[in-house]
Amino acid sequence: MLTRLYTHADCLRHDPGAGHAEVPARLRAVLEALDHDRFAALDRVEAPLAEIEQLERVHAPDYIQRILGSEPDAGTFRLDEDTVMSPGSVAAARRAAGAVCAAVDAVLAGETSHAFCAVRPPGHHATPDRAMGFCLFNSIAVGAAHAMAVHRLKRVAIVDFDVHHGNGSQDIFAEDARVMYASSHQAPLYPGTGEEDQPCGGHIINATLPPRSGSQAFRELWEERLLPRLYSFKPQLVLVSAGFDGHRLDPLADLELESEDYAWITHRLLQLADAHARGRLVSALEGGYHLDALRAGVAAHVGELMA
Repeated sequence: MLTRLYTHADCLRHDPGAGHAEVPARLRAVLEALDHDRFAALDRVEAPLAEIEQLERVHAPDYIQRILGSEPDAGTFRLDEDTVMSPGSVAAARRAAGAVCAAVDAVLAGETSHAFCAVRPPGHHATPDRAMGFCLFNSIAVGAAHAMAVHRLKRVAIVDFDVHHGNGSQDIFAEDARVMYASSHQAPLYPGTGEEDQPCGGHIINATLPPRSGSQAFRELWEERLLPRLYSFKPQLVLVSAGFDGHRLDPLADLELESEDYAWITHRLLQLADAHARGRLVSALEGGYHLDALRAGVAAHVGELMA
């Protein structure tokens, strides 16, 4: 199965500084993992810069201009306690969103069946008008809006298996039933959103897992609660916020998943895409902060995309 990899060297230039979890070494680890004979058949493409028009479909224009104008010439600029900009941050964030849009174009044109966007900074915490949780622009949301605006899709699924709830993705599409947002996440945990009893439309599905839940609980939750709703939705495109910070080695959470769980959920999402979306699936890197666990998780995920 033809799988395309989108990435760009600009995504390595975003550097929040020493001691920060979201470091350039994360992307280097991902690219090292994919620089292996097993992944030689990947179609490797440079990610374009997202256009301002693409960003404006999900972010307020004044917010976009604020981010564009906040990049320092040297050193770092702190947007909040967790979210930091450096020289190169704007290009990195625009490449991340541009990668998802380009991948959406490619799978919908039949140029490739699946795509993985190896990009940073992550995006799923970015709201329409706020940077948070290491995120500047919500890349996966930009891609979903692009699919609907340009390709006229009526049903797009955003599937989020990052250990943290993608509050930004939920906020962006809270009133848009064309997008089903389905998330599994540890609770309690940052950002403190995504409660199962939160008043949301039927297209927002949150499913929480307590600390130390492990593999069996994770898989049962998807099989029994999230996947049936996604199948009922019949998405025309499956977008994945692929976070690998649920791994048992990750320092920012303690869900205690294994690398094999990422292969399993990827396989199940590919089955969903085959059933309703002509196999079309695009994923983008979100979290994952233990470098060895990140390498293994991405290898498991992309290996399934290529199977």
